[in-house]
Amino acid sequence: VGTVEDLIIEATYADTDHADRSTMEREFITRANDIVEGGGTVLVPAFSVGRSQEILCLLAAYHFEHNVTIDGMAEDASEILMHNLSFVRDPKLFIEAMHMANWVRGWKDRRNSVKKPGVIVSPAGMLKGGNAIFYMNSVARRPENAIFLVSYQVPESPGRKLLETGQFILGGKMRKVSATIEHYDFSSHCGRTQLVETVKRLKSNRVFVMHGAEGNCQRLVETLKQEMGIDAYAPKTGETFQI
Repeated sequence: VGTVEDLIIEATYADTDHADRSTMEREFITRANDIVEGGGTVLVPAFSVGRSQEILCLLAAYHFEHNVTIDGMAEDASEILMHNLSFVRDPKLFIEAMHMANWVRGWKDRRNSVKKPGVIVSPAGMLKGGNAIFYMNSVARRPENAIFLVSYQVPESPGRKLLETGQFILGGKMRKVSATIEHYDFSSHCGRTQLVETVKRLKSNRVFVMHGAEGNCQRLVETLKQEMGIDAYAPKTGETFQI
């Protein structure tokens, strides 16, 4: 790879590295089996595009034998992908995952899906809205159930508050969630080590860092300056640079 004059890079996980993927997948499947075989329901709030399909493929790859339900915009995105399989890494696994899942076609399906043990994959991934809110009002109230958050949770988002406080708005009031709450780092963003290695490989003369909450942009800037001596910036809103 040749030298890049100016590089724009994200910093979502500038402060941490991800857990080993295969270990996390096995833990996710093991815990999902534990909950469902104990008579519970696992709600997986997930982004409509990408993450929902990824979780369904994971369940199919590990031959998950219990009920699996997909709902909301995740269905629309999945239908588009089913008609464009050339863009899917493993079309065979993807189709298997789609056929394995029960597709919600109305409120009757939605209400029935929470009456039996299984896994429900539904947007929104940060619990800001979508059909996941309907499921939360049922799943969150029972200790045999679980909520598995599988994406980055932006500070102040309902999902982040759930992780930090164990509380959620149920029936119009902030209440303690009785279900088990777990977080699995399935994020597609690079971790700290990968971000730094990317900059090293591209041999950039100057780096602009963006997309990082909680001070992560500046954190990555300092890392690049101190460890690599690179001219790095975390631009502020409205700030301009000549490229």
